[in-house]
Amino acid sequence: MNQHNHRFFFLLSVVLLLTLATTPRMAAQTCSSGNEMETPTRSAIENAVNQYFQMARQSNVAGLQNASTPDFTDIGNLVTENKDAFSGTPTLQSLYLLDNTEQSSGGAFTGAPSPSGRTEFYCGIFNSPDRVGFVFPSLPKGDYSVVLQDVKSDKGTYSVAWILRQFGNQWKIAGLIPKNTEVSGHDGNWFIQQARAYKGKGQLHNAWFYYLMGDQLLRPLGAMSTPQLDKFYDEFQSIRPADLPTNGPVPLAAAGKTYNVTTMFPTPVGNDVDLVVKYQSSDVSDVSKAYQDNMSVIKAIVNKYPELRDAFGGIVARAVAPSGQDYGTLLAMKDVK
Repeated sequence: MNQHNHRFFFLLSVVLLLTLATTPRMAAQTCSSGNEMETPTRSAIENAVNQYFQMARQSNVAGLQNASTPDFTDIGNLVTENKDAFSGTPTLQSLYLLDNTEQSSGGAFTGAPSPSGRTEFYCGIFNSPDRVGFVFPSLPKGDYSVVLQDVKSDKGTYSVAWILRQFGNQWKIAGLIPKNTEVSGHDGNWFIQQARAYKGKGQLHNAWFYYLMGDQLLRPLGAMSTPQLDKFYDEFQSIRPADLPTNGPVPLAAAGKTYNVTTMFPTPVGNDVDLVVKYQSSDVSDVSKAYQDNMSVIKAIVNKYPELRDAFGGIVARAVAPSGQDYGTLLAMKDVK
């Protein structure tokens, strides 16, 4: 799976989690789950997704691009880079209809988008264990559907989340999130259990990162929340280390220099879980210098947090220039001296 896309949706998930924890609840637009939808609408959505999955399986990028909304231009790369996610037979996990066509007059689960542009949807009875929520940073008016599929194949286990937008009688692709649901045979619940074990040993950094890995595997898309995911968040929020770059860069002293670390997060690399460390760099065009800086950052991170040796197969340091261009280096944990 492409690590850039994997990390992007993972970071979106973390941002939304932190936003939900600190922002008052706003009124939401209307949401219907699959069994509440009219049969013709549900059938049209299911048929569209089944057709699009087969197109992705056949690498019919041109057809998928034709079936996408004008602002969703990355579907070709997503399908090509995540072809294993489309190698098996999909099973419909859940389906939701999101009505964002106009502001509502009120009610328990309807209302206007927040002034900030965030649009929220609540599906089901608010305090029930089966409720589902969606929060989008911005969403143009229209009818949308979120369709979640489970896929099992000899390549692994995956979830595929489709976001469709209705145009006339056609449901077009407005978003696509294919992702692994296991790492080395371990699912998200296993990582949550490991996080609890690290917490019990006082290794709070490992606990936090393994919680994030578990959340990444369990959450089909960053915009979605469930009572179980919320419960996990509440459980681990209290041990979130204060010295991580959550609210801005943090300084890291290494080899006589100070680097500003901007992001730290776990990611699967092959059969391992590695820790990615991104930091600010004025220029990455000098590859030799960038490599040396990366090595210094890796060694300094492990020296600062020696507990990481117990939890990760390696460290990936990525120097990021102001333009967004970056240069990365992976060092196996056994080789960090």
